[in-house]
Amino acid sequence: MNKNYVRQKAKAKRQQLSQEEIEDKSLAIANQLLRMDIWDKLYYHLFLTIEEQKEINTEYILQILAGKDKEIVISKCDFTTLGMTHFLLTDNTKIKKNSYNVPEPVDGLEVPDAKIEVVFVPLLAYDIKGNRVGYGKGFYDNFLNKCNPETIKIGLSFFPPEESIEDVTSTDVKLNFCVTPDNIIAF
Repeated sequence: MNKNYVRQKAKAKRQQLSQEEIEDKSLAIANQLLRMDIWDKLYYHLFLTIEEQKEINTEYILQILAGKDKEIVISKCDFTTLGMTHFLLTDNTKIKKNSYNVPEPVDGLEVPDAKIEVVFVPLLAYDIKGNRVGYGKGFYDNFLNKCNPETIKIGLSFFPPEESIEDVTSTDVKLNFCVTPDNIIAF
């Protein structure tokens, strides 16, 4: 299946979820993450939930990271360059939704790509080889291509993988893992 088909299919599946299902599945994903051997790192990048897109509620993961005293990094998108600037999440960080309803930091302490050790990657769908499909702008592929090769890339999904995404390009960055409410899938 090609990315556009997979993207539309995933959006339709998400729209079927009730708010209660989203919360239950998001909590289950956070609990699965606790089983992973990733907690010896310091810098963790987390996306903030776009509620209008029925994304995973990352608040549960945020609480885990804060409870483990980790450095939490969030990003601001530049729609001109399709790049992301990363900021340390602190008590003083002001969050504002951009024109696409993406919650972003207004400003703060910048964190270079190279410092980030674990990235929780948003996605619409993924396949059994670790290829992912996002919203199609390439923000995360651009960002992940700048990270260290050792950076752990963990997709978060409500759903199991697709068999195959056919139109993968050389700039698409594969996941190391994808975590669902029921499984931790390693690639």
